[in-house]
Amino acid sequence: MILPSLFAGAERCSRAPQGRLNPRYVRVRAAEDAPRGRYQFLERRHGFAEIMAEQAKILVAEAEENNLGNKALNVRWLRWSRCSLCEQSYHGVVYCALSWACWKTYVGRPETDDLRFPAMNMLGNGLNAADHHEDALSVMEAELAMRRRLGDTESNMLASQTNMASTYQMLGRHEEALRMKRDVYSGHLRLNGEEDGQTLVAANNYASALYNLKRFKEAKSLLRKLMPVARRVLGESNDLTLRMRLMYAVALYEDPAATLDGLREAVTTLEDADRIARRVLGSAHPVAAGIAEELCRARAALSAREE
Repeated sequence: MILPSLFAGAERCSRAPQGRLNPRYVRVRAAEDAPRGRYQFLERRHGFAEIMAEQAKILVAEAEENNLGNKALNVRWLRWSRCSLCEQSYHGVVYCALSWACWKTYVGRPETDDLRFPAMNMLGNGLNAADHHEDALSVMEAELAMRRRLGDTESNMLASQTNMASTYQMLGRHEEALRMKRDVYSGHLRLNGEEDGQTLVAANNYASALYNLKRFKEAKSLLRKLMPVARRVLGESNDLTLRMRLMYAVALYEDPAATLDGLREAVTTLEDADRIARRVLGSAHPVAAGIAEELCRARAALSAREE
């Protein structure tokens, strides 16, 4: 079975009004599992989305008909979300249009069909990509309810909850996002242990939710526990390890109760992370650039306190 993809993230969303991009739309009823009476508008983009959807449909159908196996099926499934020429992921309204085409292709299949859940998952992510977060949440809630009803694996349900938590956050419902991210972290910890990669990702998401609510003390406490594990399991130069150190340092210097020693620790942490990120990722990488930017701010905060 194809597992749900991780949530795409806000950076993929297009904020340009659809009417300005293209005046031609097609009106489509929302997913049958979502609340009734909801409508969405899809941009045609001069037939581009239709062409890409048709290619994906054919490739996936061939894999199924010829029994090529899950590995080949998963590779072909990526054509719904990634360009076959440049290998870049679709984004914004194009991704939204493809997600609707994907859902319409497989919605008629039984609920237990292996492609039904991935198609529904893609629809939720596609709606988010075009900033239709309320509608995305409706689809994700329906997906999770269906997984529970059919007795799906806990791992798959945790993946669905991860997407829902991210959508809650986009809607500004931070307390709900925090509770769900905490539950996802606890679930991965119970299933896989603290040294599993998925557990570390879930833990970092939980720490991020604490930070967003300015619960700095709890965020710092959790990150102090996580960082040694990430270093041991993933390595000093891993992207996730560096992001944990970045968040920890920012929580240190942004905390209104920060001590002088805390500010110095924030600067030291960021200086070390900055050296590693520049060497391994390059200064243009988003994580390296973020560390460099926060290092300047931490130094300024330390300088102001010392003066």
